[in-house]
Amino acid sequence: MASRIAIVDDHALIAEACRKLLEPSGDVVGTFTDPRAFLAEAVALKPDIVIMDISMPLLNGLDAARELKRMLPNVRIIILTMNEDPEVAAEAFRIGASGYLLKRSSGSELALAVREVMTQRYYLTPLLTRDLVGSLVHDHARKQLHQLTPRQREVLQLLAEGRSMKEAAAILHLSARTVAFHKYRMMEQLQVHSTAALIQFAVREGLV
Repeated sequence: MASRIAIVDDHALIAEACRKLLEPSGDVVGTFTDPRAFLAEAVALKPDIVIMDISMPLLNGLDAARELKRMLPNVRIIILTMNEDPEVAAEAFRIGASGYLLKRSSGSELALAVREVMTQRYYLTPLLTRDLVGSLVHDHARKQLHQLTPRQREVLQLLAEGRSMKEAAAILHLSARTVAFHKYRMMEQLQVHSTAALIQFAVREGLV
C-alpha cells in the first residue's frame, strides 16, 4: 500500500513541485500553504508522512510539528527547509521529526528520505551531518525557548510577524487581555524589557 503523504509549505510552487516528485511512489493526500489549516484536517487525512517547512507565517513548522506529533504520535515528519542552522535541525529531531533536508537538496534525496523514514529509520541530509553531530553532542537545548509554553510561542511568533495584540487574539481565538498577559509573562521569563527585545529573541530563535 502506498504511503499517505501530506505537504505543508507556504510557497505553493514548492508544495506543488514536491507533490509531482512524490506522486509516482506515494499517495499525496493534500498540499497546504497554511499550517493551521493542515492541523485542522490532519486527523481526518491520516497521513503516514508529512513534508513540512519551518519558516511559515502564523505558525512555524517546529511548533506545527510538535502539535502534529501530539495529535498523531506515529506520523513521520520530514522537515524541508532553507534553514541550515544545526541547532534548528537538532531541535526538529528533539520534537519528533524523522528527517531533515534542505531546499537545496536534490529531488532524489527527498524521495530517499521518504523511503528511509517509512522503514522507521531517520534521515539527515549529508549537507548538515557534521555540524548537527556537534550540536547534539553539546546539547545546546535552547533553554530559554523551552521555558515558553506552546501558546506563548504562538503569541510570540504572531507579534514578531508584526501582528497587533488584537490581531493575534483573533487568530488564536483569545481575548486581547489574554494575549497581553502572555506577552508580559514572556518578557518576565526571558528577562527582556521591551517589545523590540522580545521580537529580537523570536528572530534569533528562528520563530519567524
